[in-house]
Amino acid sequence: MAYDLQLSHIGKVYDNGTPAVIDFNLDVDKGEFIAFLGPSGCGKTTTLRMIAGFESITSGDLMIRGKRVNDLQPEKRPTSMIFQNYALFPHLTVRQNVMFGLEVKGLAQAEAKRKVERILDKLGLTDVADTRPTRLSGGQRQRIALARSLVVEPDILLLDEPLGALDANLRKSIQNELKLLQRDLGITFVFVTHAQSEALALSDRIVVMNAGRVEQISPPRELYTRPQSIFVARFIGANTLISGKVRNVEGGAVSLDTPFGALLAEPPMSAIKTGDTASIVLPAEAMHVLPGSLSEAEVRAKHGGNVVQCQINRLQLVGHILQIGMTLPSGETVSLEGHADKYKDSLKAGAAGYVAWNPADTTLIAQ
Repeated sequence: MAYDLQLSHIGKVYDNGTPAVIDFNLDVDKGEFIAFLGPSGCGKTTTLRMIAGFESITSGDLMIRGKRVNDLQPEKRPTSMIFQNYALFPHLTVRQNVMFGLEVKGLAQAEAKRKVERILDKLGLTDVADTRPTRLSGGQRQRIALARSLVVEPDILLLDEPLGALDANLRKSIQNELKLLQRDLGITFVFVTHAQSEALALSDRIVVMNAGRVEQISPPRELYTRPQSIFVARFIGANTLISGKVRNVEGGAVSLDTPFGALLAEPPMSAIKTGDTASIVLPAEAMHVLPGSLSEAEVRAKHGGNVVQCQINRLQLVGHILQIGMTLPSGETVSLEGHADKYKDSLKAGAAGYVAWNPADTTLIAQ
């Protein structure tokens, strides 16, 4: 069975010679929710526009359900696209906006009306069907854009930061609706966003891009807990990176000489040997902060082997969450959050402490 979408060695070079996308490879199953994530200028929107047909492809092959579509015009591709500003027609009613795509395709009037009424009902727009979009809220306009794109029954729905204009509460609400709708319809979604939380919450897999290249393609949890490059480790989550030289590799553990002494890590997915430079990626969630009144031996025995001294600078209670700011012996500042009950007034701002963690909760990246 053919993939819904395949990008094989896709590249984009602008007329001035600047590369925008470099050797992009991706296979997407039917019904997958894929997110393109990365900093501004990384090539994610350019890639989306190449899929839609709004940008030409310099090299490689773009396949939709087994058919090469490199040179196919946007209106002839089995795709539909939602832009960040929704691109609604202000002079048309909601119903007329949703009907527009079906009229362009020349669908019979009776069939078009049936499809429009069905999608309006599914997205809760029936009561405002005869209203113009300018009189409606941001959330309603977002639903109109969805309805207009879905009514033409595309194989693939492309979304270019469609939630960027919404406030935080409405954005969260629409996120939930979007994921439920995608599962219900079984349509492949390709979603561009710069918001980590959005990509992690919505997608089945995330494509992290940097400077036109794909850094990593993984399910959200794997991406968050097992970054495969230094860029991803710095870009996703709240990680502290500790560099060192590999002292030895023995069994299921790697020992590194670091500015904080010898530290243990699990072996990386790639090969590593004595003398190599590598970085331990330490997620904030893996850290335990303990008072300096304990002995280092007690801390090490309780939390799995890696212990670094620190200075506790800041303790701030926000509801039931305690925000902790620390300085490591290297001068690096680290912040993390934990449930207030976990610490139970055991820490004091301005006092010495320890940061401890289990090597199994970290990732080692060879450099």
